[in-house]
Parts: sequence; C-alpha cells; structure tokens
Amino acid sequence: MDVFRSLDSCGIARTDTGTATDDGAAAGGQHVPMTRGTADEDVAVSSLQSVASEKDRPVSSGKPQDEDPPVTIVVADDHGVVRAGLRLLLEAESGFEVVAEAEDVPSTHRLVRSRHPRVLVLDLNMPGGSSLEAIPKLREEAPETQIVVLTMQDDPAFAREALNAGAVGFILKRSAEDELIQAVRLAARGEPYINPQLGVRLAVEPPPGPPDGLSEEEIEILRLVALGHTNADIGERLFLSGRTVETHRIRLQKRLELNTRAELVRYVLDRGLLDR
Repeated sequence: MDVFRSLDSCGIARTDTGTATDDGAAAGGQHVPMTRGTADEDVAVSSLQSVASEKDRPVSSGKPQDEDPPVTIVVADDHGVVRAGLRLLLEAESGFEVVAEAEDVPSTHRLVRSRHPRVLVLDLNMPGGSSLEAIPKLREEAPETQIVVLTMQDDPAFAREALNAGAVGFILKRSAEDELIQAVRLAARGEPYINPQLGVRLAVEPPPGPPDGLSEEEIEILRLVALGHTNADIGERLFLSGRTVETHRIRLQKRLELNTRAELVRYVLDRGLLDR
C-alpha cells in the first residue's frame, strides 16, 4: 500500500520538507509537513496506519470522560511520514492526544518546554544533537514528562544508556504497532516498559569493565566519537584542543585495530562503553 496515497485518503496533507508542527498550525489549515523515510520506516508506517484504521477501539467505560484528562503526547522523529503514522496510531486510542510534533533535537526541547506533555515519544537518530544526551536535559526541563524511546536501534547498549539517562520506556519501530500504546499508557503512570527481547538481552549481557587497558579519558573519547561528536566538541568537554582529540582518536584506532568509524562504534557498543 502506498504510504502517501494512504495518508492523503486519511485527510492528511503532505509537503516535500518536514518541520516541527503542533496542533495550532494544523488548526490554521496549514499542511502537515512530511518527508519520506527509509524503506524500513515506510513499511513500519504502513503497518501503523493499517492498525489505526482497522481498530475501532471503544471508549473505555467507568469514570466519566471529564474526570480523566487525555494523555498529552509529543512525537519527535525526523521523518514526517513516520510522525504522521504514529499520530494516526496514537489518536486512534481513546484518551490519547498528540499535541505537537518535532523533527529535530532543538524543536523537541522547545515543544516539551512549551507544551509540557505527559509523554514524549522520542526517536534516537535526529539532527541537531544527540537524543541520548538530550534525555536528562529534557527531564530537567519538564520533570512531569515521561520519555518513551522509539528507535530502529536494537542494540541493548542503546537501551541501557537511554534508561540510565532517564527514559522510562524503550521500544523498537518494527514493534510499534504492538507495543507503543502499552508503553505510552504505562509511561503516563510513571511505569517502565522495554521491548521484551531487548529486556532479556539486557539481563544476560551486563556491561563489562574497562577493556584493553584503556584510561578513563580514552574511553570517554571513544564514547563521544561513537555518539557523533566532533573533535572540537570533545575537546571542549575534556579541556583539550581539537587537534589533541584527533591525535588520540587516530592512536586509539591504530592500537585497537579499528580501521573505520563504523568499527569504532561497534567496539564501543560491544564493550558497553556507552553506559559509562
């Protein structure tokens, strides 16, 4: 099923570029911007839309509706088509309200500060900074906002890092249609949720100690490089010059026989260095 044709049939407008949006913009008749994601994300979104359209969930019985305010949600993902699919899935659930969408880390900070949602659904890979490092800052800016990480990253090291940073939930995009509603509902009550397969791997793969005789400074350089920081960023954090950081990185890669940045990242993940 063509994702964009499906979104058009649902009454969702699309444009060629994605920007942060909120309900105020949507109410003014403006288009909801979206961009195409990867092939895996397109498949995931098609599945989300199918679930949202086919499941006509009844309103829960019990307390009158006015006694239970909706769970307000901000969705943060750099692909507009993914945000639209997540909105469809979440708003098909009684008692959920998506109040804003963010496309990068800075707009996520801005919308969380201004909207104070009950739950933030956060992608790990967005422009404008590290989502992992943004988590404790977001929690500080809006302590009442619980964070559920939704990502393609299925390495337990990322889950451990996100949970240690202050996230209350961690699920995979490929499992979103089965797990997102439950994760958000639990998060709104301050209760944790983690993808079951990742939970098992976390339990059986505890982070090891410092490997290969690395110093704390060397570990921190490797960790920050793996997180995508530039030499200048790392130097500012560690009170070193950018050239000194570059020299350390080259020596470490040679010493550890890591020929590419991808190999360096895998080394950091395999040894649990992101958790330090």
